[in-house]
Amino acid sequence: MTDQDTVFSKIIRREISADIVYEDELVLAFKDIAPQAPVHIILIPKKPIPKLADATPEDHALMGHLLLKAKQVAAEAGLDNGFRVVINNGPDGGQTVFHLHVHIMGGRQMQWPPG
Repeated sequence: MTDQDTVFSKIIRREISADIVYEDELVLAFKDIAPQAPVHIILIPKKPIPKLADATPEDHALMGHLLLKAKQVAAEAGLDNGFRVVINNGPDGGQTVFHLHVHIMGGRQMQWPPG
């Protein structure tokens, strides 16, 4: 599957609708369609990186931007009491869409271990 085929790429190109909560030139955030918490937002880089393990040193600034925007999106969603950030990497890590993405979840007490 090429990046052109992922659901997230289609959301970036507006070929599939999404409830977008944040966007800038590098990233896009939208509400998860199958939320696992009262607040569940997906944050994706617009650059097609299949998984975290595929990020390169050239992606250094983008990776920092992604995490700083996760903090901002969580604050804008009212997650002042805390939130969880999850990045699944590869099939054994639970990744099902091969476009790097960050899950921002909150609005309830998170359990540990997660899975």
